Amino acid sequence: MSKKLLLEHAGVEGIRYYDAYRKNGGYASVEKAFKEMTPEAVVEEVKKSGLRGRGGAGFPTGLKWSFIAKPEGVPRHLVCNADESEPGTFKDRYLMEFIPHLLIEGLIVSSFALGSNATYIYIRGEYAWIPDILEQAIAEAKANGFLGKNILGSGFDCEIYVHRGAGAYICGEETALIESLEGKRGNPRIKPPFPAIKGAWDRPTVVNNVETLAAIVPVINMGGEAYSKIGVGRSTGTKLISACGNINKPGVYEIDMTISVEEFIFSDEYCGGMANGKKLKACIPGGSSVPILPANLLLKTAKGETRYMNYESLSDGGFATGSMMGSGGFVVLDEDQCVVKHTYTLARFYRHESCGQCSPCREGTGWMEKILKNIDTGKGKMSDIDLLWDIQGKIEGNTICPLGDAAAWPVAAAIRHFRDEFEWHVLNPEECLRRNYGLAHYADPREVAV
Repeated sequence: MSKKLLLEHAGVEGIRYYDAYRKNGGYASVEKAFKEMTPEAVVEEVKKSGLRGRGGAGFPTGLKWSFIAKPEGVPRHLVCNADESEPGTFKDRYLMEFIPHLLIEGLIVSSFALGSNATYIYIRGEYAWIPDILEQAIAEAKANGFLGKNILGSGFDCEIYVHRGAGAYICGEETALIESLEGKRGNPRIKPPFPAIKGAWDRPTVVNNVETLAAIVPVINMGGEAYSKIGVGRSTGTKLISACGNINKPGVYEIDMTISVEEFIFSDEYCGGMANGKKLKACIPGGSSVPILPANLLLKTAKGETRYMNYESLSDGGFATGSMMGSGGFVVLDEDQCVVKHTYTLARFYRHESCGQCSPCREGTGWMEKILKNIDTGKGKMSDIDLLWDIQGKIEGNTICPLGDAAAWPVAAAIRHFRDEFEWHVLNPEECLRRNYGLAHYADPREVAV
């Protein structure tokens, strides 16, 4: 049974409200930080913990915090990225909906560490019912002296504001989020300057994901050193995984990153195996923007070693034979799923969500969508497959923000690992409308040339 740090009290009745949360050890990290530590000491503990950003990039949190500029007399801001619009990812929603005080507690400690007197939660527009839950938790925390003026007699003031987004995927990118927070169109900014120097309202700003900020609570409670001993290597602590697709038990799971992918999919403690007795064909392990892996590369690396549910193991082999942990959106596909159709669906999504600022992304995403639609509906040509490969290569790395990469990687990985399925669609234009390509060889053990 893996250790639970964030979801330990998830099943406690009334945990959404202050009284039950406090009774179960809530706000202890605020008391410890404000009464026994300096802001610098809190940053140091987060560095020691090895906590990495849980929003997708996996950048060390303590290191990111240490970059914030501290010019005299200029306010600083902490912004919580609760936009969570990556398809396949829903773990932040779970935290905010069922254990909102955990996020608020993490925000208070983080605001203290960063010197942010005005902290913001930027929440995805489609999460229409959650801002009310967060507002209630903020009001309860304030009523009990954990927010507002002179918190716990420390002399530190802090207010938390909830800002509703308008439903744009691009606002999950931190500079686009900041633009939107300021009341402008959510277009990504050119960096540098980075938000740590010039962020919201040109003030030093740190943007962190919901799960990252919630994880600050156990880091401070148990100490950075103890936290770093959970997990393996640079994948420290626990990670929330949003598991969905063709599995028996979809849901949000907290893992300690030492378990194998095979155990996560097939054990009763987690996903409970494939639904309807089907075979595993493929999986997108970290949200829609990370490369898809066929079954034979998902359970074992190209070297034939067991693949584990952590940052290093999932990326073993680079994009040629590996993927990424990303945001932990774990989408499992069975033998009946059509990779061409799934890739087209994702391409349509990224075309729709592109802000249009950069030509490669604005033009390329629409072009890829059209070609994939043709292949999916039996109107494709063999040359289309190479054309797709060429287009995605010209988008990747050539845009202001990572949306271009996010649109290119799924297409590249689908062609890399499932090219025969694309070819079958081209060669069987009528049959591909009636049935899918089937499992083919994707679950076979991978033969690696010695």
